[in-house]
Amino acid sequence: MSLPCVFNASHHCSAANLHSWNLDHFATNHQRQSKHFWGTGPKILPINNWTFPSIAEKRFQSSTVTLTVKKHGAMPAKRPPKGPRTKQPSRANLPPQEDEAKEVMQCVAYATADHYVLPSLCQDLVAQGFSEIKDLPRDAANVLVIGTDKASKPYDQPLMFFFREGAVVFWNVEEQMMKHVMRVLEQHEIQPYEVALVHWENEEINYTLGEGDSKLHQGSFLLNGELDQDLAVLEKFAFSNALSLSVKLAIWEVSLDNFVDSIQSIPEMLKSGKRVKLSRAEVMQKIGELFALRHRINLSSDLLITPDFYWDRENLEQLYDKTCQFLSINRRVKVMNEKLQHCTELTDLMRNHLSEKHGLRLEWMIVILITIEVGKSRPLTRDTPHDNLYED
Repeated sequence: MSLPCVFNASHHCSAANLHSWNLDHFATNHQRQSKHFWGTGPKILPINNWTFPSIAEKRFQSSTVTLTVKKHGAMPAKRPPKGPRTKQPSRANLPPQEDEAKEVMQCVAYATADHYVLPSLCQDLVAQGFSEIKDLPRDAANVLVIGTDKASKPYDQPLMFFFREGAVVFWNVEEQMMKHVMRVLEQHEIQPYEVALVHWENEEINYTLGEGDSKLHQGSFLLNGELDQDLAVLEKFAFSNALSLSVKLAIWEVSLDNFVDSIQSIPEMLKSGKRVKLSRAEVMQKIGELFALRHRINLSSDLLITPDFYWDRENLEQLYDKTCQFLSINRRVKVMNEKLQHCTELTDLMRNHLSEKHGLRLEWMIVILITIEVGKSRPLTRDTPHDNLYED
């Protein structure tokens, strides 16, 4: 039986057949490697241990992360992060007291992989009884919106936004349902991240429904509860878009910190006159890692400019810009680019140093070869017979 699989102009579900070979490859490979996760192999991380730390836990938790289980293809990390790079909760964003907390709901964002395969994900979720929201504009083709009936609180419709760039945002979704969706999502991820890193670098923001224009106020989302479903989904999309950028940026910040740790001993070694134990191939690999990260941040993401989707939607653009400002995205990108520039200068220095060493080695080899060649030639002395110089 065919499924009703049409999503915006991109036709995510209907496009699944065109990408079947690619999806089978990733799904089969992921399932083969994840047997030790949820399959019959040794259960390193049981299903019930998918925890979603609260914002209070995120603020006061120790800097030591004890969960170090990796998913297949995860980004290597030499040490756990010192603290979350995502926005720390302010007092205004902490859970309200008593009666105020009854109507407060939660929006949670995670970055779990480099990319999602949205066509197969759409097909899988619809087959499990989830409903797809198909009323988004045609130019919002990089997101999949899914509805469910498992609400955390009965005041708002629970929604899930899946961004192609590897981030998911939950609105008022029950915790057990979030765990289930995260497990389903694993089968449609390309280059997933570490489980511990995913749950450490998340965003959690409270939101409520009320009257008046939707806005970000004192660290919480205030949504207009009188809007129709289509406009309400668009406003949540604008907020979710900014949240997805923040969690993706947090993952890249961890990646850059790991890169800095791998080269931090080089300046001290150069300063003390010690020999730098890096080959030319290793230096080129470091340069490749650096430029790949720089490409992700500055070229393949919307961190530097406002997406085209908001050009003719000023009200949504304001919500998006205010949220990005609250999450300090521009400042974090600026700091990252400064770090990247410093790392680039250091790797260029290493490359030039190795090139000079290589050139000097070649010069010495040429001198040695010339010396050997001269030594092999027959020397002419006064005792050498004159006739021998003109032998036929």
